[in-house]
Amino acid sequence: MKVGIIGAPVDLGQQRRGVDMGPSAIRIAKLEEGLGGLGHSVRDFGNIAAADMATAAVGDRSARYLQDVVRQCEALAGKVFDAVGRGYFPLVLGGDQSASIGALAGLARSDPRQGIIWLDAHGDFNTVKTTPSGNIHGMALAAILGYGHPKLSKLGGVSPKAVEKNTVLIGGRSFDPQEADAISKSKMTVFTMKDVDELGMRKVISEAIKIAGSGVDNVHLSFDVDVVDPRDAPGTGTPVRGGITYREAHLAMEMLSDSEMVTSAEFVEVNPILDTSNHTAELAVELALSLFGKRIIP
Repeated sequence: MKVGIIGAPVDLGQQRRGVDMGPSAIRIAKLEEGLGGLGHSVRDFGNIAAADMATAAVGDRSARYLQDVVRQCEALAGKVFDAVGRGYFPLVLGGDQSASIGALAGLARSDPRQGIIWLDAHGDFNTVKTTPSGNIHGMALAAILGYGHPKLSKLGGVSPKAVEKNTVLIGGRSFDPQEADAISKSKMTVFTMKDVDELGMRKVISEAIKIAGSGVDNVHLSFDVDVVDPRDAPGTGTPVRGGITYREAHLAMEMLSDSEMVTSAEFVEVNPILDTSNHTAELAVELALSLFGKRIIP
């Protein structure tokens, strides 16, 4: 496989400094070397240019740093679209989850009829009308599916950027009240941590594969490291106790790899400032390698 690494060192979608260093931390954890060791052809397309929180204008506090977030996402959309056009599997490294809007916008330019498997402790389904914080990383999935501020939902000239009924949210355990209501009314399929506990990760991912891939050619994987329990992934800005385990995360990636249905992916919200010895970035690399075919017994 030809894998194109794209860095999105963005931190304006939330309020804790350091997540912009995530792409570097993941690269330092030997992502490219690991992918090459699995036989993949790897090209690093570098990072998009990103604004600095210290100097960027906050603007409307119901959508903090909106103008700069839009510019960054447009730049990322261009890089992703270019990578796809050259036959690469785009692998985006965040940065905060606002980058997902740009990644999906780039993918949607080629094919808006795509499914999504979204592993996250949070719903990311707020809009400017429901958000308690104004943090755009908490609006990413809503914007991708066509909801919320038009500068986000219509970013890249495509809205929605994926098919709602082919979208599967896994691992949720911290939703804002109005966000939870919107999620319950949506056409998405949601497996909260209660569902993971009751059904087991194998059943959850089996169902996710069927739902996300039904009637579409492309499926995007979004992996927010805070879906993993903070004991295994401490380096993230919005940790929530009670997440999926190290082995559950690997099983999910191994099953998605076996399905051969994932055509693009992102690993986001790694914050090395909050991490211990780059542990969370190393976890992200391990999981990415499982997604790309690494096995206990080859």
